[in-house]
Amino acid sequence: MAKQYRNIGEEAWKNNVEKVSAELFIFTYGSLVVQLVKDYEDYGAVNKQLDKMGYNIGVRLIDDLLARTGLERCQDLHATAEVISKVGFKMFLNITPSVANWSADSKEFSLILDDNPLNDFCELPPKAIQDGLWYSNVLCGVVRGALEMMQMQTEVTFVRDVLRGDETSEIRVKLERMLDEEVPVGDD
Repeated sequence: MAKQYRNIGEEAWKNNVEKVSAELFIFTYGSLVVQLVKDYEDYGAVNKQLDKMGYNIGVRLIDDLLARTGLERCQDLHATAEVISKVGFKMFLNITPSVANWSADSKEFSLILDDNPLNDFCELPPKAIQDGLWYSNVLCGVVRGALEMMQMQTEVTFVRDVLRGDETSEIRVKLERMLDEEVPVGDD
């Protein structure tokens, strides 16, 4: 099944996604983070804003992913993790994180990013690292927003980051609960 998802991700990246210059995207994101740091003057608040922005992006990207790939809703968290890794990240960032570190109850896993394009051309000052800035925290929000649209309430956090001196970057995804499907008022 993982190979099928990899092929879907590759095909979506090649044929179905309008692309922008990687450098333009990276520098624009860097400028956004710098502006948030200037506006909030608190790295914790910047992390929250990046997560919130990512959440709003993820809520919309999941529709695009489903429309362009024709994928059905995943049956379990293992399949969901594979789709996130091999289709979602591939389709939108042209990277394929590995899925690892499953918890015993299969409700938590990690996405290991050997390459994070948002980190290109970036170096964090020691104070930002010390005070807890997670530069790519927007990715956590994207994953959380997309999963919430699939009726999964999750906690998504960075636990390691190359910019903070770690060997790889790791995003931890924890399923908190399945949400009930709700019909909007007036749509019954």
